[in-house]
Amino acid sequence: MRNWLVSFLLLLIGRRRPKPLGDADRVVPPGAEEPRAELAAIVLLALSSLCAIAFVVFYALDRLPNQTQLMGGAIGMCLIFIAAALTVTAKKLVVNEEIEDDYPVDEHPDEQEAIVQVVEESGSRLTRRRLFKLSLGAAGGALGLAAITPIASLGPVFDMKPFYDTEWRRGRRLVDERGKPWRADDIEANDFYTAFPEGGEMEALGAPLVVVRLKPDQIESHKAFAADGIVAFSKICTHAGCAISLYRAPLFQPDEPKPALVCPCHYSTFDPANGGAVTFGPAGRKLPMLPLRIDRQGYLRAAGNFDGPVGPSWWGVRMKKPNPPA
Repeated sequence: MRNWLVSFLLLLIGRRRPKPLGDADRVVPPGAEEPRAELAAIVLLALSSLCAIAFVVFYALDRLPNQTQLMGGAIGMCLIFIAAALTVTAKKLVVNEEIEDDYPVDEHPDEQEAIVQVVEESGSRLTRRRLFKLSLGAAGGALGLAAITPIASLGPVFDMKPFYDTEWRRGRRLVDERGKPWRADDIEANDFYTAFPEGGEMEALGAPLVVVRLKPDQIESHKAFAADGIVAFSKICTHAGCAISLYRAPLFQPDEPKPALVCPCHYSTFDPANGGAVTFGPAGRKLPMLPLRIDRQGYLRAAGNFDGPVGPSWWGVRMKKPNPPA
């Protein structure tokens, strides 16, 4: 990409200006120069670029009041300025020449070259042609940037810190929603529990856990993360960020499927016995797993941090590990 960009810039800067034609060689009369109209078109294109950039800024600053109205106004003014610039160009900077002739039976190279020459000479009023082209390119590029900016809504771009921070660190106890610590004896098989970090922010993205108990011989992977068969995972589904709130505990083994954590939004299914691996549904990444240990008083404590970042599985979240609190 860098090589392509450098090559494009060198081609743009090093492009030679066309050799001016004499009046005898012209097909279209040169027409009078319009420096004011040309400057007006360039200014209008520059204003459209600023409006398109303002749209991106308003999109990024999602805490602004009336954000939707500001974004709509910015993109609307951008299009108005571009339309005005093109109108000025068509009315003042393009030579109007009407040539009436019958279509030839066969095409000839000389006539094709004459048509190309007519098109090129029609813009002869442009004295700042290179600057005008750059302004037009900047306006189009800024408008394109504004058009693709909403794609950022598919995944965080500007504020990614919550996806990498976590309230969990080694030794922090697991508590319920009322702040009561969970004991290992409280966690029963075939049941589903929610836990939070003691003393931490419960509303943080990486705070809530789902806790289940399995038989120790059922655990297929991440055995060091389990505490007497008890395993804990992030409660946030890696597909769209919904809360994992269903636990499939089979009643008739071995005919029924093995235990699974299920997201009710799109039915992504995760295997607690295999480190939270995806077994069904649209989720593209396993549930982050939290290592556990049991202290001398029988309370459940974190033995470290998650083994992966918490949250929906957009592309950047695959590339980093979660950050423990300072």
